[in-house]
Amino acid sequence: MDVNSINIEDIVKQVLADMTGKAPAAAAAPASAPAAQGGIPKTARVAVLTDLKHFELKEYPIPPLGDDDILVKVEGCGVCGTDAHEFKVDPFGLIPVALGHEGTGEIVAMGKNVKTDTAGKPVKVGDKIVTCMIFKDDPEITMFDLNKKNVGGADVYGLLPDDDIHLNGWFADYIFVRGGSFGSTFFNVSDLDLDSRILIEPCAVLIHAVERAKTTGILKFNSRVAVQGCGPIGLICIAILRTMGIENIVAIDGNEQRLAFAKRMGADNSVNFANFQGIEALTEGVKDAFGGHLADFAFQCTGNPKAHANIYKFIRNGGGLCELGFFINGGDATINPHFDLCSKEINLVGSWVYTLRDYVTTFDFLKRAQAIGLPIKELITHKFPLEQINEALETNLSMKGLKIAIVNK
Repeated sequence: MDVNSINIEDIVKQVLADMTGKAPAAAAAPASAPAAQGGIPKTARVAVLTDLKHFELKEYPIPPLGDDDILVKVEGCGVCGTDAHEFKVDPFGLIPVALGHEGTGEIVAMGKNVKTDTAGKPVKVGDKIVTCMIFKDDPEITMFDLNKKNVGGADVYGLLPDDDIHLNGWFADYIFVRGGSFGSTFFNVSDLDLDSRILIEPCAVLIHAVERAKTTGILKFNSRVAVQGCGPIGLICIAILRTMGIENIVAIDGNEQRLAFAKRMGADNSVNFANFQGIEALTEGVKDAFGGHLADFAFQCTGNPKAHANIYKFIRNGGGLCELGFFINGGDATINPHFDLCSKEINLVGSWVYTLRDYVTTFDFLKRAQAIGLPIKELITHKFPLEQINEALETNLSMKGLKIAIVNK
């Protein structure tokens, strides 16, 4: 027999089978390649959405770093509703795509020109960072831009079309943060623990919403505030209001477990809409929860058109509303402009994602929430390794928990 035709691996498998009476287990998902000099491997695994509801772990070479680039070893990344929507229906037409934008990790290498983060804070190898927006089409945006432009019109890592870099999302072993004209923004968050860092991006969404709400002049210490929807977004909203000193908060949802958690996050009272028949009865339930009053201000966090139509009824004349639930097109809502808006003189603001400035505020919020004992990190109810990313996304879609996260070993 030609020795070159002998497959050593097959021989080993046969010997093991003869010894144990069964074949060895099937090969697991590809592991990272052996580390090169300096502890950085030559390749990295990336979870690529290759078809609807199907991630594949692919292995790509780690590109050489330019003078403005950063290589980050991923520690964890939250699963966002946008990730779940892309996983389910690919509304942005990105497949194949490396998802994950709520990520964080440790700098393991960086170009010689990288000295500070987007806020001017020094950075070095070993620091923990999060990425924010990519302004490659709008380089004049700065940290202190008074226009407070939000993420609309910008890109984020985890929602980029695939290219020859491949390491473009946080559902991976490593992510390649491109500098220079690519317009990446990032922040040094080494003073926050991993769970807090995973929650930065969704918390920034709510910091932005509350800042938008404050422009109405209605949100004050003694305001009666209704928060409709107690998923992660609504629960974070309640926590932010509580850290601001607002105590008269009523949570509205149809899930008793989530309503119970809302009280732990700072809600004073709760209303389960499943216990009421019709909007009139539900409105009375909200009034009762506020001691016979309607809300001064309300946050609509569900993304449900019917919920949007209902919430106007819970607000007093001259009150305010912040709508932030519709991160994607959830359909049309039917309201009566005379009764719901004009005659009540409702002050309505919309909120979508965040600005760079909101990220910096978020870091302080997370520290403050923990300092006053809010269980903010308990929002993360499920953690999966990268190898189980399909299961993680299915768990998110089934609404079995609150915040689902991928945490690398």
